[in-house]
Formats: sequence, C-alpha cells, structure tokens
Amino acid sequence: MFDVIVIGGGTAGCAAAYTAGKLGLKTLLIEKNIHLGGTITSALVVPAMKSGEHQINTDFYVDLISELSAIGGQATYQNNPGWFNPELTKIALDNLMAKANVEVYFDTHIRDVICKNRHIEAIVISKEMLSVYNETIENQNKALSVSIAAKYIIDATGNCEIGKLCGCEFLEENSENQPVSLRFLMGGVDVPYFAEWLKAFDTDRNVTTVEDINGFIHLSTAYTWDKDKTWALKPLFDDAVAKGILKDHDRNYFQIFTVAGMPSTIAFNCPRIIDYTKTLDVANMSKALQLARKNIFRLANFCKIYFPGFKNAYISNIADMLGIRVSRRIKGKYVYKIDDLKSGKKFEHPVLRSNYPVDVHSDKKDGSTLDIVQDYELPIESLMSADIDNLYVAGRCLSADYMAQGALRVQASCFSMGEAVAKHIKSNLS
Repeated sequence: MFDVIVIGGGTAGCAAAYTAGKLGLKTLLIEKNIHLGGTITSALVVPAMKSGEHQINTDFYVDLISELSAIGGQATYQNNPGWFNPELTKIALDNLMAKANVEVYFDTHIRDVICKNRHIEAIVISKEMLSVYNETIENQNKALSVSIAAKYIIDATGNCEIGKLCGCEFLEENSENQPVSLRFLMGGVDVPYFAEWLKAFDTDRNVTTVEDINGFIHLSTAYTWDKDKTWALKPLFDDAVAKGILKDHDRNYFQIFTVAGMPSTIAFNCPRIIDYTKTLDVANMSKALQLARKNIFRLANFCKIYFPGFKNAYISNIADMLGIRVSRRIKGKYVYKIDDLKSGKKFEHPVLRSNYPVDVHSDKKDGSTLDIVQDYELPIESLMSADIDNLYVAGRCLSADYMAQGALRVQASCFSMGEAVAKHIKSNLS
C-alpha cells in the first residue's frame, strides 16, 4: 500500500522519491534502466549547472553532494559543488534510496495506464499492476499476480510517458525542437599537461578555467561555430575542417570538462546533433544516435591530433542516453510563461528559485539563445496535471512555454521540482 509511485529515476524522480521517503511516505520508484541518475549517469551530463544563490527545495541536492563526497565522487569547482562522477552517482543514489526506505523497481517498463473519473486507477507493468485501489484491480482481473496501491503518481519520465498514456493535453508544437547531444568520455589524458597548455592558449577566463583543487586539476573550455564571441580554439577547428579531420557540422558546439574522481578523464558536452531534432520520433532519434557516434569518433581523433596531453587518450565511455533538452510538456493547472520568468513573478507556492539563463539551442549558426535573467520562481501548479487529479510531473515535461522551459530544464531545477512535489503530496496527506 504505497502513498506515492514515482515513475522515472532520473534527477527529478530521484529527488521526489527520496524526499517522499524521508517524509515518511511509503514510496515506490520505477526505473526503466538498471541504475538511477538519468541525465547524470546514463547521459553523462556533468556537472550540474549552478542556478543561483537563492535556490529553494535543495535538501536532496545537498544530501546527494554529501553522499558523493563521502565516496570520492564529488568536487566543488568554480564555486559549484555539482561536479559529479557519473559512475559513483549510481552507487550514491542507491545509498540514498536505502536510507529513505524507498523501494526501487529496476528494468521495469510501463505497459498501460487505467484512468477513471480524473484519477489514475492502475499502472500496468508486465504481469503486475500498480493501483490506487486494490479492490478495483482485483475485480478487473483476478489473474494479476500483484496489485499495489498508491494515492499519487509522479511522472518524472522526461517525455511525460504517463501523461501521454492518460490522454493528457500537451503544449509542444512541431516547430519547437532543440538539437540533442550524445556525450562521451575520453580516458588516458595527461590532464596536468593539457591544462597547462590550455591555460596559456586561451586567456579568456570567461571561457577557459583551470584550478588545482587539493592536487586534482579541474578544467573547462568551450568553442561554438557561432560568431557571438572570439573563441581561442577556433583556428584549430578551422584547420581540422580544412584538412577533412572534422566535418563542418562537427564543430557546431564543443565543450569539455574534467570529472570528479577521474584524474585522467575528460568529459565532452558534445556532439550536438543538428540534423535530427524530432525527439519524439523513434526513427529520427535512431539516426541521430548513429550520426552522433560517427561525430564522436572524429572529435576524439581531433583531440589526439590537436590537444597536447591527448596522445594516448581513448574513448572510454559513450552515453547510453541522448541528452534531450525538450520534448513533451504537459498542460498543467498553470502554464508558466517566459514573461513570468523574465519579470521574476512571485507565487504563493514556489517550487524553485533560480537564475539559470534562458538557454535554447538552435540547429542554425548564430541561432541559439542565452539570455541572462534575474531570480525567478515556478509555482507548484505548473507541476500538477490539468486533466488528472492525482498526477504530478517533475522535470523537463513541466507545464511551461517553450522559451521558459529552456531555463527550467537543468538538473538543479529538476532536483527542486521533484523535492517540492513530494513535499506537496505530504501536505495533502497530512
């Protein structure tokens, strides 16, 4: 007899499940993969970007930082504690769920949803059914092996798969797409040697940073083909394209970081795939994956040729999940607008407070948006389905317009969303 079932064990789902468990709610977390973490682990999206000095609903984030720090998988760099080790995050999240008494089902896929009178009555997984009312399921099908009750469902699937199965109304438009990314890691890098070269090669500290933190070298640098700034790395990419080492589209976005607890590894926030952007189209995303892996091979070769310290480097990991920036967005009880965000509108029940910029990627040169903003809030009503009374969402599938979602989709905000939803459910049940 569960109080809460959370579907999707990524950033928002883990925060929701952990918080619900810590609050004493009997909680089940369902994850389609064999580990938790979502974008952090499966998609290799590290670090978690800093989102201001006045964040709220950060208990889960603080506990995750503490758990990772204890096992050597966290660093604070550039005043941001969100530098995580993707592999150790899998272990840390298992530990946190155990501490919060959260039951976790791995490798579990949702087959169907039964809704009645604006309520989710059952979620079907294989031969088991998770339901709000045991007697309903028992009456419907005596052959079912298990029926598990829950009062609330949290859809943290990213693509809002439960909302789709429930027939909820969505906000997305066909024209509102962003490029996806497929991240990867390279091991065998002489990071100290590369760092010294990089620091001298690019003196723009708004782009390139290098720090020695307790004997561990951390660094970050970037380049894009946009002309909004002068990039130190541009001549290297131009030369590689001219010589056929890279294709022109390979260089549309390039960003690299070090990884906590991996002293000879560099993480790549690229390639960004501009050719295929329809994130809800299986054939389209399959082609994106194939193209991305070809791009990764070329980018790795480029680094070995042009970057000192990469002579003996190799591709050590390719993400097993695309980095998707936007897909379905549910219509909630409140549709959050870009004007709400830019005006810093206040709400009675805010779930997060952030100043992360409006960050909308484009498949066109000089077409991306990165608008700096002041602190903004998001209301709980943007995480409540307008169609199903016991369905909440958390994560990138929130009820927001396209441009506002571009600021709200980042991991720190997803942590806060998940935590706030669990707290709201607890208040409903009290």
